Amino acid sequence: MTTQIQPETTQELSSPDLLNNSTSINYVEEIETVIAGMAEDQKVMVGQNEAGYQWKFKYGSVDIFVQLTGTSDEDMFTVWSSVLSLPAKDEAKLMRLLLEMNWSGTFEARYAIVDNQVVVLASRTVEDLSPVEISRAITIVATIADDSDEPLMEEFGIA
Repeated sequence: MTTQIQPETTQELSSPDLLNNSTSINYVEEIETVIAGMAEDQKVMVGQNEAGYQWKFKYGSVDIFVQLTGTSDEDMFTVWSSVLSLPAKDEAKLMRLLLEMNWSGTFEARYAIVDNQVVVLASRTVEDLSPVEISRAITIVATIADDSDEPLMEEFGIA
């Protein structure tokens, strides 16, 4: 048996109608769901102020930070984790290694230096941010940071 579409009872929707009818994403809930599945011992620090929301949780041997500056298209979603304090031994070799790893092994994340810390981070605007992208960014940063902090510390440690 096949069902016939009845033109007189079927509503025609244009593309803008379809977009306006889409469900909006609650970014805070999505982030908290991902973190709840990753945080060791389910311990998560949460903060909210005029700069937005920030979460901190432990994953393996590293602390993971997630920040959401707001929910407008221009706001930022950022995930980061410190993997090595600077100064370090043989910084020229370290910088070369970080640049090479940025090319081949960080997916949407990257290594950077902030406040004398080598960090792994992923950052993007909230515009068109999906739950899958939230999960992927947090997972990638957490995994790369946890996998790289100890080897980097062993090789480059504090100078």
